[in-house]
Amino acid sequence: MSNELNQDLVVGLDAGGTRTRAVLAFAATGRTVGEAVAGPGNALTVPLPRLTDHLAEAIGRSVPERVRGGVVAVVGGFAGSAGFAEFAGGDPGRLNALAALTEALRRLGIAPRTVGVSSDVEAAFASAPGTPADGLALVAGTGAVATRVAGHRCAATVDGDGWLLGDEGSGFWIGRGAVRAALRMADGRGGPTTLARTVGLALGLPAGLLERAGGTGEGRGTGEAGEARGAEEAGGTKGAESAGRAEGAAAGWSAARREAYRMRLLPTVMAQPPITLARLAPLVAEAARDKDPVAEAILREAVDHLTAAVRALDPRPGERIVVTGGLLGPDGPLTAPLTGRLEDLGLTVDQVADGCRGAVALARLGHGDPTRAAGAV
Repeated sequence: MSNELNQDLVVGLDAGGTRTRAVLAFAATGRTVGEAVAGPGNALTVPLPRLTDHLAEAIGRSVPERVRGGVVAVVGGFAGSAGFAEFAGGDPGRLNALAALTEALRRLGIAPRTVGVSSDVEAAFASAPGTPADGLALVAGTGAVATRVAGHRCAATVDGDGWLLGDEGSGFWIGRGAVRAALRMADGRGGPTTLARTVGLALGLPAGLLERAGGTGEGRGTGEAGEARGAEEAGGTKGAESAGRAEGAAAGWSAARREAYRMRLLPTVMAQPPITLARLAPLVAEAARDKDPVAEAILREAVDHLTAAVRALDPRPGERIVVTGGLLGPDGPLTAPLTGRLEDLGLTVDQVADGCRGAVALARLGHGDPTRAAGAV
């Protein structure tokens, strides 16, 4: 391998809201020869010193010191970085990413001829077979965004507006829906759901507050999901019986415990960074697998939101769409229903794990022609 490592090398980075992954590959073939993972890499939300440290750690661990002189191109796909070429120059996320990446490379003694910064969506799109230049991309993980890509760069974007204003159908949106459902069950506005108990457990509420807080059955849904179901909507006599059992279980959750639950849950949630609600999304997926109607309603609406985002890009029949993110992985809770919806639009769906392969491909393109590297400097 030592002789092989005398060849030109490239580094691709996938820097997302949860972790940063670096891949070292041969420039000629794209074959991976090293990889490593470090902390979060969102260029807008991670402070610049920490972002630099995470990049340096991921790159340093993936690129052995003895071959660092052979790295000819580095491209990073960053969450929080705009992909629009005409606006990218003044984009705060891109500027942060470039500053952090430049300093991380300097710290490691790596001096590539080409350094590029792209958005995480652009890198994910380029990860599809054949390194496509044009088509659609949909990311649904902690956040959510749909994008039209042209010439390896974003040409139009729908959502991706962050936890405060958008990211509808994302892991954050689903996690927030879980907490809202729990609160609505507690104050009487929403139907019974196992989410009241599982959310409380996940957030460390006292076990005594959760007794009889896990009623299941065909409840009234959640305000977030817009589901107001009666027994008739739940499916005739069988649904009515199930709803009655659920209402009975929920009725055992005393008014005093409900109020205490709310008073403990609210400050616990408010004391954490809002985006951490995304870690509650798996609770919704698990409850939906157990046929909790409130959880099922949340996931249905998440699929609706993501489908609407893609529709807003005016997809053409036969067009390719690349999907990625934790919610759309091989075992993702939205993968099957959303794939069906996208295929109904006449789209060809490609699933990719992350943007590392695409970042490597863009780095290789940049090595061959530096003007083609995404965000090359």
